[in-house]
Amino acid sequence: MNNINIEDKELVKLAIEARNKSYSPYSKFKVGAALLTSEGNIYTGCNIESSSFSPTICAERTALAKAVSSGDKNFVKIAIIGSADEYTYPCGVCRQFLREFANDMEIIIAKNENEFKKTSLTKLLPNSFGPEDLQ
Repeated sequence: MNNINIEDKELVKLAIEARNKSYSPYSKFKVGAALLTSEGNIYTGCNIESSSFSPTICAERTALAKAVSSGDKNFVKIAIIGSADEYTYPCGVCRQFLREFANDMEIIIAKNENEFKKTSLTKLLPNSFGPEDLQ
């Protein structure tokens, strides 16, 4: 296990609480996320499914949407938790959405409060396309 500090553990705990609010009646796959901004604000999100599936939104994008709609756009790290049996990584859409607001950031992938590992956005999305590519 990686060296984890209390801030990481607290972020995972908040992601677990967010996962408990998941609306996932179709897949039964609950996901929670907790996003930390450079200002120290934390935004949580859960996945929200739709019976027509395409409007479904992932936990990571829910947290990002809450942050951006509140005026926060500088992100430091995000904790993501799905199943307690497996590590749940962000999907490709979420990776690209995170990249829109951060060239790189720490990503904590958790099974529970005591089992998690860290990676980075650049490791999960190498050679990415971002806003600076459109300038």
